[in-house]
Amino acid sequence: MDESGACVIVGGGQAGGRAAETLREAGFEGPIVIVAGERHRPYERPPLSKQVLTGDAEAEIAFLRPPDFYEKKGIELRLDAWVTGIDRAGGRVLLQDGATLAYSRLLLATGARPRHIDLPGARLPGVHLLRDMDQSLALRKVLQNGGRLVVVGGGYIGLEVAASARKCGCAVTVLEAADGLMRRQVAPELGDWYADLHRRHGVEIKLRTSVAGFEGKARVDAVFDSDGCHYPADAVVVGVGVLPNVELAQQAGLKVDNGIVVDSTGRSSDPAIFAAGDVTNHPNGILGRRLRLESWQNAQNQAIAAARTMAGQEREYTQVPWFWTDQYDVNLQMVGLPEQWDRLVWRGKSEEQEPFTLFYLDSAGRVVSANAVNNGGDIAPARKLIETGVRPDPIALSDPDVSLKKVIKNAV
Repeated sequence: MDESGACVIVGGGQAGGRAAETLREAGFEGPIVIVAGERHRPYERPPLSKQVLTGDAEAEIAFLRPPDFYEKKGIELRLDAWVTGIDRAGGRVLLQDGATLAYSRLLLATGARPRHIDLPGARLPGVHLLRDMDQSLALRKVLQNGGRLVVVGGGYIGLEVAASARKCGCAVTVLEAADGLMRRQVAPELGDWYADLHRRHGVEIKLRTSVAGFEGKARVDAVFDSDGCHYPADAVVVGVGVLPNVELAQQAGLKVDNGIVVDSTGRSSDPAIFAAGDVTNHPNGILGRRLRLESWQNAQNQAIAAARTMAGQEREYTQVPWFWTDQYDVNLQMVGLPEQWDRLVWRGKSEEQEPFTLFYLDSAGRVVSANAVNNGGDIAPARKLIETGVRPDPIALSDPDVSLKKVIKNAV
């Protein structure tokens, strides 16, 4: 690595911020520049749909480091700045204001953006997306006024917003096109459990409901579906997934396939350019396939591995995927990312009560995933079961009186 050259990081989210920190920790002494399209210093996103949105915490809780950290570490922040192109031959990035930045190593931490719904009225004031700090703060002002909120989409973000809105006293309706909630994230049985949880907290849930458009004059006042049903709304939140921001990589001629294609160190098809976080398509040696993950764990740990490699300390990133969501007083942690499973084993579940853990087993009896509801202590042993590929006794696995340590010891 050319120690006289700069490391330029495109993106000021969690991945970009952690990468810059790690470069300094790894002993890189050259210039480090973060180019961020937002006006805020690097921050993480999970609080935006939870504590920050409800007002239980101020925006400061989301920032990775205090304001003076970057100056002390010699990390330059270029905020409200946009990279418009990459000159790979010249080793520089082009900025919107006409300036250029030379690099010896470049990290693309451009993340993902919410999917827009191209429907009538989708651009009306009062129709919100939730991805960045400013969107969260703007929506918080709306929720604190109470009123009627319609959430389009029954995945993590939509349901976290629904729970936060109920805490703020809003009437909430969730519209989901599928036949259940969180269908892309968890087993249908657990999604149904979450539907019951939200209904107990007063949320109206409409399944198999396709949104056809939004109505209003000065601002949105209703959502209508394909059957002609109308749902009054003082505000709407659309949460129907995200798209990776791969445009810069594509323009630069890097390999892109559902994300920027990288190796286990985060290196792209250009050895001087790396990528990390939501935008990457990367190999996972434990699961034996390539993944694109939208998670806190991946944004942080892949960025750390990539930065170590950029600093000359080759580091591979291979971990069992881990996610979490907080809705009301219920914490769900998920480990593993199964494409399919043959059997579900419930550990500790009783009626509507928790804590409990749901294990996913493949046809050979191996654990491929686990969902722990207010039961975070089960996550570490569940991860070990996935990593080792052993076959536990399903009866012992289902019995909360049998320790998971013993289950692992007796597995074959």
